[in-house]
Amino acid sequence: MAQSVWGYDSDNGPERWHENYPLAKGDKQSPIEINSKDVQHDSSLSSWHASYDPGAAKTILNNGRTCRVVFDDTFDRSVLRGGPLTGAYRLRQLHLHWGSSDDHGSEHVIDGVKYAAELHMVHWNPKHGNFAGALKQPDGVAVVGIFLKVGNTPKPEMKRILEEIENIKTKGKEAPFLHFDPSILFPKSRDYWTYHGSFTTPPCEECITWILLREPIEVSSDQMAKLRSLSKNGENEPVSPLVDNWRPPQPLKGRTVRASFK
Repeated sequence: MAQSVWGYDSDNGPERWHENYPLAKGDKQSPIEINSKDVQHDSSLSSWHASYDPGAAKTILNNGRTCRVVFDDTFDRSVLRGGPLTGAYRLRQLHLHWGSSDDHGSEHVIDGVKYAAELHMVHWNPKHGNFAGALKQPDGVAVVGIFLKVGNTPKPEMKRILEEIENIKTKGKEAPFLHFDPSILFPKSRDYWTYHGSFTTPPCEECITWILLREPIEVSSDQMAKLRSLSKNGENEPVSPLVDNWRPPQPLKGRTVRASFK
């Protein structure tokens, strides 16, 4: 299994990542299953705040493993602060994980419930100099996780991202993605769970403070189908749908999950 070809198939999928990325078997891996009965309410957890500059959005791309929107993070123009965090974290990118059907696709599982998709907004702590430096620190990265559930009243928030799917159908395609305020993707409730974990893709660095939002946002079945129309192959290769790009839950290994709500 070559370093560059990890993926989600049986020959290169999550069960085998540790062969090339030993951290994947670490003690603080993500995602996890959250069981409400084991969660500790922490009244000291404050609310989190995002101030995002819509002008920071740059491009949207299909890298063969996900659909990603990239933001300008050269200075503090789009930041996340508060909650379990100390200081301001800069928004770098957002991406999605989804299933092959509407009944699964999220990475985190809540009391046995899987959602159709999970959106990750990745922020890093500029006190560590640059993104690569932040990956080496336990407080280097903060990810806001938002669940997408399929319902009859899809919210317009995802529309802008999905409209661009046509332009990035195949692996390696990139398109301009300008003037986008990702805070429209937040649900109404600010309630969250938080724990210390890792990236859910190799090399699975254990540098993430997770802020998982309790309330999902709603998308339509058609919108999910649009995500599944992406191909994980390049332009001149046979179409191979990009689906089931999620990692299953990892062992908690003694970590505590805290909740901002009772």
